[in-house]
Amino acid sequence: MRWWDIDAVLELEKNLFPEDAWSRGMFWSELAHSRGPEATRRYLVAETADGRVAGYAGLASSGDVADVQTIAVARDQWGTGLGARLLTELLRAATTFECAQVMLECRVDNVRAQKLYERFGFEPIGFRRGYYQPGNVDALVMRLTDPATSVQGTEING
Repeated sequence: MRWWDIDAVLELEKNLFPEDAWSRGMFWSELAHSRGPEATRRYLVAETADGRVAGYAGLASSGDVADVQTIAVARDQWGTGLGARLLTELLRAATTFECAQVMLECRVDNVRAQKLYERFGFEPIGFRRGYYQPGNVDALVMRLTDPATSVQGTEING
């Protein structure tokens, strides 16, 4: 992901997460930490053949722990395997950052995402009550140990 992708990413973000969409400033801040030798973030976009942003994902690392910050796929791309390819790239980044584990939060009512994460070996380890606002929806906290063994071999250009 580059700065010129932010407008298209924001459009998709607002469509998929209307109540708690990230702001332009949040994406700029994350991208500021994604370049150079001291980078602690990896953000990427996936585009359709005609150049439309079809999905995006981001990972932050700190020490030997990485956190999936965001992962989103356009509704018309659901079921195509794009989410799995994005997650694969995030896990590759976690391995590059030498992270021993990857954490994430997922809405408890987002069973589709939970199934994807479980396929990659993530396990539920707890809840964050009222994490998603508005609506006071709980987050399921999931963890993957040893992300290098989970990468499934699919690849996208990021």
